Amino acid sequence: PLLLEALHENRKLWRTLAIDVADDENLLPDDLRARIFYLAEFTSHHTGEVTRKKVSAVPLLEVNTAILRGLKQERAVS
Repeated sequence: PLLLEALHENRKLWRTLAIDVADDENLLPDDLRARIFYLAEFTSHHTGEVTRKKVSAVPLLEVNTAILRGLKQERAVS
């Protein structure tokens, strides 16, 4: 149950990000917006596979960790 709850919350986060970057008024560069949207699609698909016990959740953890590292680096530079 805890894994399913975490997967659900993670999927909600990425869905929110996808909606935000799909907005024409989003000021991020198009390439970055496209990459974030792709990651949201990957996350949604992979989450479904994890819940059906077809694949591991590790790639989802790796994506989130990479994003957090990037944000942390950006914050240190700012």
